Amino acid sequence: MGVTSKAATVRQTPAAVVIILALATIVAGCSSRPYGDLIVGAPAPGTSTVDLLVATTRAPVLDPPGVMFGGSRGKGLDFADIVVSIPPEGVHKPGDVEWPGRAPGDPQRDFVTLRADRMDLAQARAAFNARVARTPGHKVLIFVHGYNTRFEEAVYRFAQIVHDANVNVAPVLFTWPSGGNVTDYVYDRDSAMYSRDAFETLLAALVANPNVGSISILAHSMGNYLTVETLRQMAIRDHGLPSKIRDVMLASPDIDVDVFRRQIADIDAGPRSTQFTLFVSRDDKALGLSSFLARDSTRLGALDPTKQPYQSMLEQARVHVIDLTSVQSNDSANHSKFATGEVVAAIGDRLAQGQTLSDAKPGLVESLGTFTKGAVNVATDVAVGTVTAPVRLTDPTQNEKSVDTAAAAVVLDK
Repeated sequence: MGVTSKAATVRQTPAAVVIILALATIVAGCSSRPYGDLIVGAPAPGTSTVDLLVATTRAPVLDPPGVMFGGSRGKGLDFADIVVSIPPEGVHKPGDVEWPGRAPGDPQRDFVTLRADRMDLAQARAAFNARVARTPGHKVLIFVHGYNTRFEEAVYRFAQIVHDANVNVAPVLFTWPSGGNVTDYVYDRDSAMYSRDAFETLLAALVANPNVGSISILAHSMGNYLTVETLRQMAIRDHGLPSKIRDVMLASPDIDVDVFRRQIADIDAGPRSTQFTLFVSRDDKALGLSSFLARDSTRLGALDPTKQPYQSMLEQARVHVIDLTSVQSNDSANHSKFATGEVVAAIGDRLAQGQTLSDAKPGLVESLGTFTKGAVNVATDVAVGTVTAPVRLTDPTQNEKSVDTAAAAVVLDK
């Protein structure tokens, strides 16, 4: 009793070392962790703005100000209208978020929130319809973030991506209750699954909306698990995916390869015109940690698409691949390569021209210096959470005061 055998110690030590090294890599990614940055500031000349509609299954936070929604789970969907100011050209570096040292920050140097309003269902519907009506082709771009992502991190990063890609779409952020801490992996995974029905309700409403021409979905890391599971249950229920859902981009997906094989088979059981595109990087350290925690199972976002059985699986599933292994990353974990200015600008340029990447010449891939197999039809994506900011010794999210929300049905169809 109370004695640890030498064999047990040997088995435990490598695991502890790997986790410590992985967390150290993550923590080293940035100098501070943003919190409470959504305090409204003033506009400034020369800046740009991005107007986001937010749909969330997070519970609202009343205090402190500048947070709006925390990591607790809400009872239904809540909505917000958020406008973000981007620093002038020459100050803002594509692919980066210039976080303010203290909110609201200086709009000439920092990302600054210009509006952060909660909305009810009727207000959200009206705001969305007004925005999509101004969009050529009435295109909608939905972003689903990944693990360890606080609300304000998802907002600012998505604003950065929309700005840097120069994509003329109606951007919608779907944000689920991530705990926003590296130790919340299991909680985050459960929260992602908790949000499946709400995400399907949102998608179904957008598909039914006569003002919407097409929908692109961008998912990152663990957000891919939520996205693909939602599309799977939608395809099973409706005997296929709606034709309005044109593009699904899977960026660094934290999904077991065997699980994805079953998911995509269920999606393909009915008619499918939706284009799936996979962004992989074989040196993704965050997915390496996930693989370790999952008993060395291969993660979809870190596989080698040129090797079997992965190559055949992806070809059979009609999933097109862009390998970003050779692209230099802005973060030490190599988990955010598609958020770099070069990749975002190239993809955004194609969308701005109204083209799918499958219609484009190979110049995009050549400009990225990457390997690609097959055609691509994607939008943009963002890296948040584990690769954007370290953990503070005193975590302010532990003091959030959240309130439950009344369950709401999304009816953005009129």
